Formats: sequence, C-alpha cells, structure tokens
Amino acid sequence: MLSEQSDGGDALPRRRVRYRGSHPRSYDEKYKERDLSAHPDLQARLHAKGQTPAGMHIPVLAAEVIEVLAPRSGEVVADCTVGYGGHALEFMRRIGPTGQLVGFDVDQDELVKTGQRLNQESTPVSLHHSNFAGLAKVLGPEGLQGYDIIFADLGVSSMQIDNPQRGISYRHEGPLDMRLDKRLQQTAADLLAQLSEQELADAFSELADEPDSEEIARCIVEQRTVTAIEQTSQLTELLMKVKGITASQWRRQQGQILHPAARTFQALRILLNGELDVLKELLRLAPYCLRPGGRIGIISFHSGEDRLVKRAFRDGVRDGTYDRAAPEVIVPQAKERAYNARCASAKLRWAATQEVAS
Repeated sequence: MLSEQSDGGDALPRRRVRYRGSHPRSYDEKYKERDLSAHPDLQARLHAKGQTPAGMHIPVLAAEVIEVLAPRSGEVVADCTVGYGGHALEFMRRIGPTGQLVGFDVDQDELVKTGQRLNQESTPVSLHHSNFAGLAKVLGPEGLQGYDIIFADLGVSSMQIDNPQRGISYRHEGPLDMRLDKRLQQTAADLLAQLSEQELADAFSELADEPDSEEIARCIVEQRTVTAIEQTSQLTELLMKVKGITASQWRRQQGQILHPAARTFQALRILLNGELDVLKELLRLAPYCLRPGGRIGIISFHSGEDRLVKRAFRDGVRDGTYDRAAPEVIVPQAKERAYNARCASAKLRWAATQEVAS
C-alpha cells in the first residue's frame, strides 16, 4: 500500500493493519508477530501461553542435538533441512571460522532469507537448493572428503505452516498447494482430484496412521464428483464431517485430542513432496558421506519416519556401518513442550561411525 500524501505533498505514516475484534486472527493481520524486533515483549507473552508467533520457527531439541552430535571447532556440518537456520546457527557457533556449514533446502524463498541470516556469522556457509538426496553430489564441488556431522530436522518449518498461501495447515484458509519445492508441478489439490479411492486410503493409512482412511478416501471421491476440493477449508470441513465433530466441539477439546484433519493433511504433504523416498535415500547415502568418527542425527515427527530411522541405525550398527547408535529415542522435555507446542511429537535419534585409531 502506498503512503498517503498530505496537501503539502509530504508522505503520511502508513496506517497499521486493521482487524476484526480485539486480537488479529489472519496471518496478514499478525504484523507484530512477524516483526518481533519491533515488538520484543510480544514473543514472551505468546510463549507464556504456549503459542508460537506467526512465521517464527523455533529449533526443536536444539540443546539435545548439540549434546549428542557434539560439534567441534573446525568440523564440517551438513544441515540437510536448513530451513530458517535455527539449528545451523547453533552448529556454526561451535565449529567457528575454521569449520564449514553446508546447507540443503528445497524451499528457494526461505533459502534466500536464511542465507542472509547465516552469512552474518564468521563460519563459511554454502547453501544448495536441493533436497538431501544431493548430499553426496556436492562433496566434490565443495572440495570435501566427507562430513563430520550430518543433521536433518524432518519437520515443516513454522514459516511454511503459518503462511496460508502454502496450504499446508488446516488452521489457515488457503489453496491446497502443500508444495515445499515450487518446482513440483502437482499440488495437493491435484492429488485429491487424480488419485483413486484405494490410493488415497493407502496414503492416509501408511503415511499418517489414519484409522478412518477408507471412509475419508470414499468421501473425497464422492465430493470431487460434485465440486473440486481446492481449498484447505473444503478438505477440513469434509474431514470434520467424517469424524463426526463440529468446529465448536473441537475448540472445547483442543489440546486433549488430535485435530480431525491433522493426519490427512500430513499424509498429503508427505506424499506430494516424496518425503519418505528422500529420507530413505538420505539413510542410504549418509554413512558413506561421513568421515571416521562422524555423527548423524535425525529428528522425525511421525511414526513412519521414525521407524525408517530406527531401523537404518540399528541395522547399521549390526553390520558395522555404524559403530554405535542412540540406545533410546530422545524426546522434548515438558519445559520445551510448554514453550513450543509444535515440538510435541519430535523424536531424535543418532548414530556414529568408528573413529580412526590413534
């Protein structure tokens, strides 16, 4: 919006965003939350309520990641899902100017912003617009023999979740897009329009453990013969009906039960972006990209991902690919869950290669 002009030609101050009621509801209205540097007290108030400011990403299990992966001065770290750079910054502050961080992300828009943020640090950084299946391909061009640490946070960033135009969250009205990489041709709406009833049911069951997968798939196929399902609100409304719960009933039980749309939205995003296939490729390549004594850590957010990671690390120790692995899964403590509600389902596992004998 252009600045208004007074009669004398001077620019008047911009008008603040107007919103209905006493509190902003939409993403665009939450201008204070998306500019916390100008409103420093707001972040603390929201966290005290167990809320995350719109568009802000808090790195999950950050202290635990640093503890188990133990980055040291001069080491090379591959952050496979660099996102907003929350974990990356923690690594960089420990590996210092003699180390190097190599980051990967499929979201070009966020990658540009993150590059600007990370380049303020003294640690050399190189960022690649790629998923982590490209982990091995950049070693030669970067002049590296391997990585000391490989890390991946498989969760979707808050910047992506909170932006209605990404269509990732059932909480926000927007197009059913869900692409993490805009180079993809299909959207989630395309999947709902094209996949068979059985393909949809299998995806909801296998990728999100949805107990009502068959009923949801049947209702989607019935609905699309009448009207195309292209908006997040359309899909959310359909899922609420399948589950037999109204919006007001959900609000009364919020925090006690999972949202009726949560699993289906998750499954569609994972399927559309091929997230499990990319994870399988990372797990296959990682041990061959680690230097002796190298460590790998992966944070997952649903059972399908965690099973793949657990099995790969367990089998790796058994066949000698890895020297050791986490004896137990690491999850957020109560304090972190209260501070950042979005971390509740996070699970961290790690493994390490054999060190060279001195």
